[in-house]
Amino acid sequence: MNTLNSLNTARRLVCRIFPLAIMFGPIFGSSIALGESVEHPILPPGVPNDRYLQVPASAKGPAIDPAKGYRLQPLGEDLYMVTDNAYQAMFLEYDDGVVLVDAPQSLARFIMTAIAEITEKPLTHVIYSHSHLDHIGGMEAIPGNPVVVAHEETRRLLRRSSDPRRPIPTEVFDEKIQLQFGKHRLDLAYHGNGHSPGNTFIYAPGQKTLMVVDIIFPGWIPWRHFALAQDLPGYFAAVETIKTYDFDVLVSGHVTRTGTRADVEIQSEFMRDIKAAAADALRTTQVGDGVSPRDASNPWAVYDVYMDKVIAKCVATLTNQWVTRMGGFDVFIWDHCIAMQESLQVE
Repeated sequence: MNTLNSLNTARRLVCRIFPLAIMFGPIFGSSIALGESVEHPILPPGVPNDRYLQVPASAKGPAIDPAKGYRLQPLGEDLYMVTDNAYQAMFLEYDDGVVLVDAPQSLARFIMTAIAEITEKPLTHVIYSHSHLDHIGGMEAIPGNPVVVAHEETRRLLRRSSDPRRPIPTEVFDEKIQLQFGKHRLDLAYHGNGHSPGNTFIYAPGQKTLMVVDIIFPGWIPWRHFALAQDLPGYFAAVETIKTYDFDVLVSGHVTRTGTRADVEIQSEFMRDIKAAAADALRTTQVGDGVSPRDASNPWAVYDVYMDKVIAKCVATLTNQWVTRMGGFDVFIWDHCIAMQESLQVE
């Protein structure tokens, strides 16, 4: 998936907002905000928005104590999540120390303080969920020299990046590995490029807790372009793989609360709907329709108009059903329809 192409498409949509408003008025002018009577449009990317839709209750989690700046949540015996209600990390206490999963940049200054609330034991291991800076770039704030475990693809990408904020893993695995920490076990598995190469499933069977980052967003629409997924079919497959695990709690790496199996099912339903909406828009939109005669010999212009109409149809189809069910729908739905349209055309 080419993010630059997606952004260019978004810019073109901005230029066409007024003709699209005529074609798809319900998207731009309906009263759709929760508890509001004023009109509020679902604006395309690049159009300034001074008032986003209210966040539904299902997307909200426990509040953060402003005096602390973070929230600590037990996940089961000796297992905890620390979050600022945007990013999430997980840690496990065992006989000889503490195992940390991820060190997000926004959480870095809180992680050791949160661990100290539970134990004085040293941090012995860090597990990387994947290579992205926002999830492990806080390693600068982690003391000592812990063993760093990751998938071999994550090590490859980090060697290429050569970023001192993200130390190279000292231990890697290929498909799966079981890590024993006293009486506790963590199962690491790689199921393919669901978000980025090396994106790892971290499963604590004793606590029935699964951590998979940047795939599920409990109560929320996924981050733009399906969390910048490099392989959109792989992203869809990762959601289905999550369903095969025996878990009660999902740590997703993002937003305001932990997830449940119901959250996975809701996002899976949304993804099926957006795929169907984009496919139907592609099938029912005529290439060349609406193109100015002066641009008819310009194939780039012809397909530009075609794709913009497809994307607008996709958004229109999804809005009534999903706008009140997921936080941030109005923020990223255009991005998702752009990404889905592109994926169906080329993948």
